[in-house]
Order: sequence, then structure tokens, then C-alpha cells
Amino acid sequence: MLSDIEIAQGAQMKHIKEIAASIGIPEEELEYYGKYKAKLGRETEERLKDNPEGKLVLVTAINPTPAGEGKTTTTIGLGDAMSRLGKKCVLALREPSMGPVMGVKGGAAGGGYSQVVPMEDINLHFTGDMHAITAANNLLSAMIDNHIHQGNKLDIDVNNIVWKRVVDMNDRALRQTIVGLGGKINGVPRQDGFMITVASEVMAILCLASDLNDLKERLGNIIIGYTRSGEPVKASDLNAQGAMTSLLKDAIKPNLVQTLEHTPCFIHGGPFANIAHGCNSVKATKLAMKLSDYAITEAGFGADLGAEKFMDIKCRMAGIKPDAVVIVATVRALKYNGGVKKADLKNPDVDALKRGIVNLQKHIENMRGFGVPVVVAVNRFDTDSDEELNTVIELCRESGADCALSEVFAKGGEGGIELAKKVIAAIEAGESELHYTYDVDAPIKDKLEAIVKKIYGGAGVVYSAKANKQIKRLEELGLDKKPICVAKTQYSLSDNPALLGRPENFEVSVSEVRVSNGAGFIVVETGSIMVMPGLPPVPAAEKIDIDGDGTISGLF
Repeated sequence: MLSDIEIAQGAQMKHIKEIAASIGIPEEELEYYGKYKAKLGRETEERLKDNPEGKLVLVTAINPTPAGEGKTTTTIGLGDAMSRLGKKCVLALREPSMGPVMGVKGGAAGGGYSQVVPMEDINLHFTGDMHAITAANNLLSAMIDNHIHQGNKLDIDVNNIVWKRVVDMNDRALRQTIVGLGGKINGVPRQDGFMITVASEVMAILCLASDLNDLKERLGNIIIGYTRSGEPVKASDLNAQGAMTSLLKDAIKPNLVQTLEHTPCFIHGGPFANIAHGCNSVKATKLAMKLSDYAITEAGFGADLGAEKFMDIKCRMAGIKPDAVVIVATVRALKYNGGVKKADLKNPDVDALKRGIVNLQKHIENMRGFGVPVVVAVNRFDTDSDEELNTVIELCRESGADCALSEVFAKGGEGGIELAKKVIAAIEAGESELHYTYDVDAPIKDKLEAIVKKIYGGAGVVYSAKANKQIKRLEELGLDKKPICVAKTQYSLSDNPALLGRPENFEVSVSEVRVSNGAGFIVVETGSIMVMPGLPPVPAAEKIDIDGDGTISGLF
């Protein structure tokens, strides 16, 4: 059996100008990054501004488990299936972060015969967007420390600087650092730390910005810390926004690639859904909608994280709404939620499946609550019994969602035909009416309680003394009328990764509340969430290699 990277390396890719031409983009609007990657600039957006928009399909999933769900793989396969049905389809996905690529996953461009290519480039440096975001973020950090070193005219409180440095790698040793050591010439000593690049507010801003002017304004609105009298200090107070925007002038342009079956795909922006808002860029999504009959996008991790933020943050800000939602699940993952150990998941166990399917049912309930038609995609494994598959199909229908088996990993677009037909039918059967989880002008605690009770199924929220103080100050500053972005474990509907299935009567513990003023939302950190991941005992990087001809192996 071929590995993912062997399948990708054996693909017969078309020149990217052919992929662009298939959706009406002329060659002169392309900025080439080799033969198989290109960026699209303002010319394309201007030309398409009056075009009607195609239908938007959001792909999400149950809470992830070690058994795997295959959300990105399903998204890509669904796009290829739409193309096989003669539909004009364009995908809009997130860029992989090199931290997880080198850490656990070893790749994030789909799998099997449902991949985006060139897979190695996409998983590694791609077109340099991540590096540009890292540079812009760390330029602001450098300007903060330089301002303090040069006399601190703004009277910044060195003990209340909230802006952190970033790097696009899992590196736990950088979570807490001290900068400015080595004497007066090296700056003022203070406590600092690193986040992973995809958790940076710069990443969120890039994904939510409508154009360069909006990007620059948002960057200027970043709150980097507070003065000794407690007043916010913005990036614009340091005159940093112009230089930061200059570093991002190319990164803001969406990247065009292709699937193994030559379906056009924009890959742009990559915020994590457990510590950020988890959606690709608004620019890429809107371009996909303008260029297709069906635009298919995804949101990170489970529907309680990525899909909720897609609805309550991205749709609210971008003025869009999905016409259907696909929830990806596997029999294996549902049995894991029902208490079966990973080593035993290949054994048929309908009782465990019924215990674990409550996780899927809660996500169906949540997505239907947003007012959007739902289709469940069961990513089929060869160990799934007919009885187990039929049980999932029946319980999905009882929960108000149609269900289709997906075999896109093994068969590519052909394995997603049933799913594609059911998604089209769901869209044609009724119009989507998006309902948000909360009123954005409600108090912070009311908005968070709505998410916890409606989406997670929890009983309430417990706040640390620090969080309560931070909320009070945000309200005093008039910075509280914004959407909520919850940083939470992806493994559970609760903030405790050990609570599988559909936990009840739990409380969510809030440790910190901060405003991403440029992005336009409030980040609420819960449980023991980390904004800088660490590497596992055996990192995927140990298996990645390259030969003398430049052929990479072991990426996945």
C-alpha cells in the first residue's frame, strides 16, 4: 500500500495556469510560485466583485480522537466528487503549521487519494505566508522592547505587556522566557514568552482582513500592553502598522493549488481552532464562492470549536453563511467515545458505538441549531461492520441529519459521490437561515455562558480572580462588545480532555481573558490550554528524510 507522500509524488499535476483557466482566471492575474502554485492579487477580486456567489458548504467533525476522523481528507474528496458530478467546485482550506507537521501528524494536506498537491510544499514552507506572519509579529515585539530601551515615552508597564513573540514550531522550552538579559546595552529585562505562529493575532487579522487598508488598520489596533496607569497601548502608538503590513503584502494574497483530481483549491491562512478561530481567510472563501457553484471550506477540530467560531466570528464579520454543514465521523472514533481502547477499535462493538454516538448527536444538534442543513459523512474503514454502519445511519436520521458513507481516502472523488449528492439535495431542499449563539453586544460573561450551555452542554462557568479582573477592565475600556473566541481542548465538549462522549453537568474553568482588538474578538482561555504546543516523545520529524535528488520521504 502506498503512503500519502508516495501517492502525491506520483500524481500528474497540471500547470497551475490550467487550473486557474478552468475557473476563469487568466494567466496575467497569476503570481507564480513555480509551476504548481500561484497567488491571486487584487485584480481578480476587483474583476469578480459583482459576480454572484455560489453555495457555501462547511465541513466540520466530531471531537477528534486518536482513532482519526479525516476531516480534511473528506473535504477534498467531497470537492472532487462535486467535480465528477459536473459541478463547478472550488475548495478553500487552511495552510498547515510546521509545528504539528514535525510533531504528531507528519502532514496536513489530506490523505490517500484525496489530497491537495504539491503536498510537500504545502506542508513545509509553501509560499512563505507563515514566515511573513512570524516576521510581522516579531517586528512588533522588537519595536516594543526597543521603545522601552530608548526611554519608554509611552510609559509602558513592563509587567503588563500582553504581546508575545511567535515561532511556527512546537517548542515548549519557549513558553516562558526572560528577554533583555546581559546588561543595559541589551535592553530592559522582562518576562516574555512565545506562542506558535498560528495562534498569533497577526494570523487571525490576516484571515479576517478584507484588503490591505483593512489589514493595516487592524494591525494598528492591536493592544500590545498597558501603561502604568492602566491605559491600553496599541501598535499604532508605536507606528508599527505600516512596516508590519509591508511584510504581509504578499501573504494577504490567497494561494491557488489543485487536488489530485485537479479541482481548484485555495489554501490560505491557518489559525488553530483550539487556540484561535480555526478558519481559512475570508478572502479565500469569498473568492471560492465567486468562482464556483459550490465552495467547500472546513473549520478546525470538532464542531464545538471550529464550526462555532466559523458561525459566530467569521460569518458575522464577513457577512456570509453556509448553505449546508457536513459533520465527519468514523465508527472507530465513535466507539472510542464509547469507551473502547484504541487497540480494540477494529473489533465490532455496536453497544460501544451507541454509547459513543452521543458525541456526534450533540454536534448535529448544535449545527441544526444554527439553522443550517446537516449531512453526516461516515469516513469508512475496512474494519467497520455493516451492522455498525447501519446503526450510525439510523441514529443520524433520528437526529435530523442525512448520512452518507465516504470512501474518498481509498477511491478519491469516486468514493464521495453519495456524499456529494446528499449535500446537494440538502442545499436544494431548504434555505439556510443562520442563527448566532449570542448577541455580540451582550456582556462577556453572558456570551461565554451561552457558548458553554448551548454548544458544549455544560452547566456554567467558573472564573479565576485574574479573569474576573480582566473582564472588568475590558468592560471599563469599552472593549467588550466583540465575539468570543474560546481557547479550549479539542478532545472534549468540556474543557477536560478526559471527558469523552457527551458530558453533562460540568463547569468550564476560565483562567484568562484577553482582547484581540485588531482581529476583533475576545479570547477566553479555559482549562489547561497551551498556546505553544510541545513535541511528542517520538516527533514525526525523526521519520522525515530527503535523498540526494531532493525527494522527501516520511512526511506522512
